[in-house]
Amino acid sequence: MQLYSYFRSSAAYRVRIVLNLKGLSFDTVPVHMLRGGGEQHRAEYSDIHPLRLVPVLEVEGSLMSQSIAICEYLEERWPTPSLLPKSLEGRARVRSIAAAIACDIHPLNNLRALHYLVKELGLDEDQKLAWYRHWISLGMEGVERMLTASSQPGAYCYGDTPTFADVFLVPQVSNALRYQCRMDGYPNVMRIYATCSTHPTFVAAAPDQQPDRD
Repeated sequence: MQLYSYFRSSAAYRVRIVLNLKGLSFDTVPVHMLRGGGEQHRAEYSDIHPLRLVPVLEVEGSLMSQSIAICEYLEERWPTPSLLPKSLEGRARVRSIAAAIACDIHPLNNLRALHYLVKELGLDEDQKLAWYRHWISLGMEGVERMLTASSQPGAYCYGDTPTFADVFLVPQVSNALRYQCRMDGYPNVMRIYATCSTHPTFVAAAPDQQPDRD
């Protein structure tokens, strides 16, 4: 099993966490998204990922892209330990938190969007950071409310074991902290992040633990 990954990619970070939680071994194929204008833009990489993004997971010759789809695939193929609750309602709640991050927060502040703001629209560094922090604030306020209203409070986003919600939350918070976003207004978010930060599988998936880290 091979994971095409960039150590700072939050989408790749999600998949690394799931692979670790499932106890699955994999080899990292580094795709540096900044070096030389971005290795993902090389012509040969478009055969691996048509949108020239990471991650891509290769399993037995099959290539899979998009972190949500990869995580669902891993859950279905290796269902133990499960990263979804047993009840349909619980599964929907976990997926809604994960989707809020993957669909509503992440696309507005990923590398492609930030580069476009600077290179095409001419924003300076302070304006770029203001954009980033605005969308983090708006998104995390919503996630915090979702966690506060949870019917299954616990050490993690849903109960006392990690789920997809935690898998998606941790990389986004990690990036927000790297951009020095204020996170003190989201106590549940930060409590869960702190809990996950002591979990060995989350620690092993962190950017500073990756073989391609700068």
